[in-house]
Amino acid sequence: MATGRGGVRVAMVAWPALSAAVMTALLFSALPRVSQAQSFSLPFRQPESCSHNQYFDISALSCVPCGANQRQDARGETGMSLTSEWFAKYLQSSAAACWVYANLTSCQALGNMCVMNMNSYDFATFDACRLFQFIFENTAGLRTVHYVSFWRQNLPWLFYGDQLGLAPQVLSTIPLPTNFSFKGQNQNTKLKFVAASYDIRGNFLKWQTLEGGVLQLCPDTETRLNAAYSFGTTYQQNCEIPISKILTDFPTPIFYDVYLEYTDENQHQYIWAVPVLNLNLQHNKLFVNQDSSSGNWLLTRRIFLVDAVSGQENDLGSQPRVIRVATQISLSIHLVPNTKNGNIYPPLITIAYSDIDTKDPNLQSVKVSFSVNYEMNQEEAHVQTDIALGVLGGLAVLLSLLKTAGWKRRLGSPMIDLQTVMKFLLYYAGDLANVFFIITVGIGLYWLIFFKAQKSVSVFLPMPVQEERFITYVGCAFALKALQFLHKLISQITIDIFFIDWERPKGKVLKAVEGEGGVRSATVPVSIWRTYFVANEWNEIQTVRKINPLFQVLTVIFFLEVVGFKNLALMDSSSSLSRSPSSYIAPYSRILRYAVSTALWLVIGIIQIVFFAVFYERFIEDKIRQFVDLCCMSNISVFLLSHKCFGYYIHGRSVHGHADTNMEEMNMNLKREAENLCSQRGLVPNTDGQTFQIAVSSQMRQHYDRIHDTLTRKNGPARLLNSSASTFEQSIKAYHTMNKFLGSFIDHVHKEMDYFIKDKLLLERILGMEFMEPMDKSIFYNDEGYSFSSVLYYGNEATLLIFDLLFFCVVDLACQNFILAAFLTYLQQEIFRFIRNTVGQRNLASKTLVDQRFLI
Repeated sequence: MATGRGGVRVAMVAWPALSAAVMTALLFSALPRVSQAQSFSLPFRQPESCSHNQYFDISALSCVPCGANQRQDARGETGMSLTSEWFAKYLQSSAAACWVYANLTSCQALGNMCVMNMNSYDFATFDACRLFQFIFENTAGLRTVHYVSFWRQNLPWLFYGDQLGLAPQVLSTIPLPTNFSFKGQNQNTKLKFVAASYDIRGNFLKWQTLEGGVLQLCPDTETRLNAAYSFGTTYQQNCEIPISKILTDFPTPIFYDVYLEYTDENQHQYIWAVPVLNLNLQHNKLFVNQDSSSGNWLLTRRIFLVDAVSGQENDLGSQPRVIRVATQISLSIHLVPNTKNGNIYPPLITIAYSDIDTKDPNLQSVKVSFSVNYEMNQEEAHVQTDIALGVLGGLAVLLSLLKTAGWKRRLGSPMIDLQTVMKFLLYYAGDLANVFFIITVGIGLYWLIFFKAQKSVSVFLPMPVQEERFITYVGCAFALKALQFLHKLISQITIDIFFIDWERPKGKVLKAVEGEGGVRSATVPVSIWRTYFVANEWNEIQTVRKINPLFQVLTVIFFLEVVGFKNLALMDSSSSLSRSPSSYIAPYSRILRYAVSTALWLVIGIIQIVFFAVFYERFIEDKIRQFVDLCCMSNISVFLLSHKCFGYYIHGRSVHGHADTNMEEMNMNLKREAENLCSQRGLVPNTDGQTFQIAVSSQMRQHYDRIHDTLTRKNGPARLLNSSASTFEQSIKAYHTMNKFLGSFIDHVHKEMDYFIKDKLLLERILGMEFMEPMDKSIFYNDEGYSFSSVLYYGNEATLLIFDLLFFCVVDLACQNFILAAFLTYLQQEIFRFIRNTVGQRNLASKTLVDQRFLI
């Protein structure tokens, strides 16, 4: 038994009839070489097809005329039947009969011994393979079989030669002369593998199909076993088998020469020889087939599953000390590049054996696997992806530069410093995340559509190893999108905001003076409840979204798990959403799982957004517009600064003069407004414009900061109960000062800090930046799109939707579980919503002097 990877070696007895020196002298110096046009196809013949004056040549696998002294036996075989024993006893007799008498079964037996020895040979020794090679080289005068230069008359075909570079010629030179298609009239989705089987003594047993688990050691139903030969279905089977069962089921090895059966255009049946890559093969003591370069491989032909004979030491009837098991068998199908008709190259069987020391077969077991993989050259796809990544990445740089320039302008600082560089990198992270997201979605949908919908096969799904680059892109998209999300989150919870109360006292009242025992006249205080009410409404809409996150997650899971869209991610050709429990379930493709998940998530998300905008906001509730209306009815304006010199203004000044009134007067005011009996709500007379983008001058910002510093000193109102009266009074004074300043600013009182109103240019709207700098005067831009929502969740739905989607996909790609991914996605949504609400509420209380205890 040849040395396997970490295995043992059973010594073989050399052939005493010829000395090593004599045999070496008889060896030819050159071995046959395959031409690039060499075909390995032959007509498919059964033994029963031979006529009465023909016999079935078990070497050539064809019918040949009987000689003068030959007759058919019961099996249609010819030659002498030799009663022989094993390895040490039978090597020389088999070799002698093959060499001297050209006995077919003896040559097959000798070939079997070579296969049991892992097709390994060394020029310095004369084991079974070296003896076989000697006979092969010294019968060069005989004709070849079916024009295959490696297949000599009377001898089994074991090797494809030992020259470097032969393997790539065999595997990727001549396509198989048949087409495969998933759908249509010419549907062909069955790989018809057949095998010529031989027993250990070289007797031809039969032609047999590989269906029914002939090469699959793991037990299973016939339907699932046969699924291995369904074209386009990636197949994986793994199990652990007791050694005692193996010894019972395989007392002697069966050898297989595997062929792929096909029909030509004239409906003639042919078979194509399937090459074998034996990972245990040693050539001059080197495991050449474990090399990463196919140019160094040595391909073979014959295989077996279990060898429990050559490990028997003394008695052929005793328990073997060592058995050899094919623990890994893999069938690889390679697609011809740029094919449109489903052409493939000859399949390749890759096999690895393990040597097992049988100390206690009842307690021992061995893990075995069988797989079928479909491969295609991905270089062109990688090149196209790299081009798209380069182009879109370049556009992302330009977009990030524009965003950074707009940010610098809104900051009111022309200097390029470290902060500017960091801001650019943050913008670029977000834009590059979108690039990776677009590319990965495009790649996923490409494979999903073109693989599942194709008729004649033109693409195969990438193998798990080939998916690594794609997984890296998804990881980059998620990491960069998470960075963008955190950047937006931090920006939102650090904005400057103030509620301008336009309400004025309605008169004076008599007020008792403490310590003096008298009374004096004082203005009626303005109620703070309206400000608290508006602040609470602002606090509530901070995390309002255009979609329902829980509905989004549950709907996606419903379509994936219940409807069965997850079955579209299976690595088979079926587009059905359901699978029979008794059928084989192919492994999932990570690319297809990503494609199905993103497609469903985006479609459901977009439907929710459209429904929200077209129906819900129009006929049920529009919280953003309702907030603007509430500000107007409360006589409260909102002044927001998201940047140092840029922000938003919501004009809430009541057209009725007062909002702190009773129910009757409130209803009367609403009726007058509905009947157009009062002026319009807009900042500019006779207009309805209440929302603005504002670019404030540096002078105005400096004045704002001076008041604001006093307003938020010692963290503002959170310490009302335990603060000194002087500090509290100072904060109250600062609040009134800020309220008065901003009110007078809006009323154009400060001529040195005045403003004017204009519309934004179309290009300014597209680029998201302002061309005009607020030098002497601030600028109010009319804003009918309520863009102040950009400091809320509401205005960042795209970022949130993609971030949630990528989070869902990353978890699923890591654990292959949609339900767990959905649960963790909803959990992170709730965690970040809680953080946004909590920290945003504290910032709101700090910046507006609204007691946090009243924010409920």
